[in-house]
Amino acid sequence: MQYVKLGSTGLDVSRICLGCMTYGLPDRGTHDWTLDEEASRPLIRQALEAGINFFDTANVYSDGTSEEIVGRALRDFARRDEIVLATKVHGRTRPGPNGGGLSRKAIMSEIDLSLGRLGTDYVDLYQIHRYDPHTPVEETMEALHDLVKAGKVRYIGASSMYAWQFSKAQYTATLHGWTRFVSMQNHYNLLYREEEREMLPLCADQGVGVLPWSPLARGRLTRDWDVSTRRSANDRFGDSLYADGDRAVVEAVTRIAAERGVPRAQVALAWLLGRPGVSAPIVGASKPGHLEDAVAAVELTLEKKELEELERPYAPHAVKGH
Repeated sequence: MQYVKLGSTGLDVSRICLGCMTYGLPDRGTHDWTLDEEASRPLIRQALEAGINFFDTANVYSDGTSEEIVGRALRDFARRDEIVLATKVHGRTRPGPNGGGLSRKAIMSEIDLSLGRLGTDYVDLYQIHRYDPHTPVEETMEALHDLVKAGKVRYIGASSMYAWQFSKAQYTATLHGWTRFVSMQNHYNLLYREEEREMLPLCADQGVGVLPWSPLARGRLTRDWDVSTRRSANDRFGDSLYADGDRAVVEAVTRIAAERGVPRAQVALAWLLGRPGVSAPIVGASKPGHLEDAVAAVELTLEKKELEELERPYAPHAVKGH
């Protein structure tokens, strides 16, 4: 495994981050395809044994049970000071007023609930899951800064939003002397490259690490275009992200993978790992082979002509995932 500094920080993270949305009780929340605790623990252990030290979850995943499962597994299999544990806040976790969003009240409440479920007294990276247009950005940034000063959070990060929103948040923090975001977790893969227009140049200029979610486009980059899975058959959000015109990109991945004699996932991840500013793609794994491919992709270097073949069929998309 290779390691890299997260943005301009001194924090070392593995080039692969294990995305833990896959782990959680199937009868809790909106993801009935998740793995329960018994099925999740061997994969988390495999990730640790492969050298992955970076784990990402969220308070809303499987109604909080993802945090519980991940927290227990990491306590059993790893030393807390050797792993980088990330979670997120924003989504609605309960009905009624203040049950979601990025108000000071919500943030202060949700961090304590997440810490309880994770079984730790701090998280390394606390991320806002989305931008909250209904809360003053000053309120959100000061609350996050206070969590850092209280020792409950080491670093803060953001996720999918417009570049102007991210820039506004960073400027607000700088203006008041508050903690700035060190990472951006955004939608970025071979099928969706709109982040290259504004967000990625902004992150490069500001020294912000990039943590792409859905690096394999909900698995579309790993299989024939017309093949569906249990998850894809019920993934309405995923269906909204891609279009039939993306088939040509998948076919390019297929050709290069066949020529290289490697799985398609390795080619798609190797392309992403080679993009400027990308620290660690967030890879979900429901089978041992998923982790094996992700780790192998770190060592796979694509040639210039292969990169050109992968990138040539891309067509612009409407902005999705915010």
